[in-house]
Amino acid sequence: MDSRSVAIIPARGGSKRIPRKNIKPFHGKPLIAYSIETALKSSLFDRVIVSTDDEEIAEVARVYGAEVPFLRPKSLADDFSGTASVIEHALSWLEERGEAYDYVCTIYATAPLLQPQYLIEGFEKLHHSDAVHAFSVTSMPFPIQRTFKINQDGRCEMFFPEHFQTRSQDLEEAYQDAGQFYWSKLGKTSDEVMFGKDSIPVILPRHLVQDIDTPEDWERAEKLYEVLHRDIFDEWNCLKKRLNSAEPIQFNERDILFLSMGQNIGYEQYGKGEEFLRPVVVMRKFNKHLFLGIPLSSQIKEGYYFHTIHFRDRSNSALLLQTKTFDSKRIKYRLARLGVKEFEKLRERFCEVVTPLPERRGSD
Repeated sequence: MDSRSVAIIPARGGSKRIPRKNIKPFHGKPLIAYSIETALKSSLFDRVIVSTDDEEIAEVARVYGAEVPFLRPKSLADDFSGTASVIEHALSWLEERGEAYDYVCTIYATAPLLQPQYLIEGFEKLHHSDAVHAFSVTSMPFPIQRTFKINQDGRCEMFFPEHFQTRSQDLEEAYQDAGQFYWSKLGKTSDEVMFGKDSIPVILPRHLVQDIDTPEDWERAEKLYEVLHRDIFDEWNCLKKRLNSAEPIQFNERDILFLSMGQNIGYEQYGKGEEFLRPVVVMRKFNKHLFLGIPLSSQIKEGYYFHTIHFRDRSNSALLLQTKTFDSKRIKYRLARLGVKEFEKLRERFCEVVTPLPERRGSD
């Protein structure tokens, strides 16, 4: 690809209806991680940049592969800041450093259902046309010509009363902004709005579209994601059901991995710096990179991250329900530097409820 493209993901720190929405865990990963990973997976972009005013969001974005070369000014991070001004600021920052691009794609941080093929489709359509924009759309679930409002008297009032008797199948289909991505051809301007004749629609099926502005939206998006990735969730649930909480858990000492929580098991809001690690008991390895494990439960105390273990009786069952899959190729993990006394205490508590296996030599 001869042309140069940059992806810009706006992600401000403030969010009133869903606090810290952009980095809130969504199926085990911060919400913004999905947009970053999809952009990277598409292989369309020379750079994937997150524009944020928030250091915490910046740290999470870097963990998942995006660049955060600047923090945007607070004046562009309030409730009234438009996306256009945020993108313009990022492009100006790049231009001042001698970087020129042919295309920019704005990707929202709240698009966990976004698929790489639609980003690619948008680029290809825009690249081979004289249009200025290409963006994600989806069809309306109901004919807009038959919609109505509720007036000040609490009565119904149709927007298009002339279509009250018109059959739905005879009405023209309408589309709406899917709110996932917006391609623009740089160096070419238009007097039209984004939804005008200089834009190409990239049509997404409705089951891949969900605004995330309220807690109800969030719950619906998670359910849609589960359906979309049903095979993965079914495999995961079957594996968890096979674990018998009534039997001792057998493990080698080397089967306890200490993962840095920010880079390995999804970003967590609490903890101090990268040295805070979370222990995970490896239950089963699928292959060289993928394994099933139990992250130990944790609690916040005096502003620091502490580990707690609850194995007995009901606590044992509750812990097993935390079973997760970990991909050590996608994520980074380091050997922990844990104090000897802390490690011995941890091991003693494990040995009270599990049966250690003899230590083996060699690789798995």
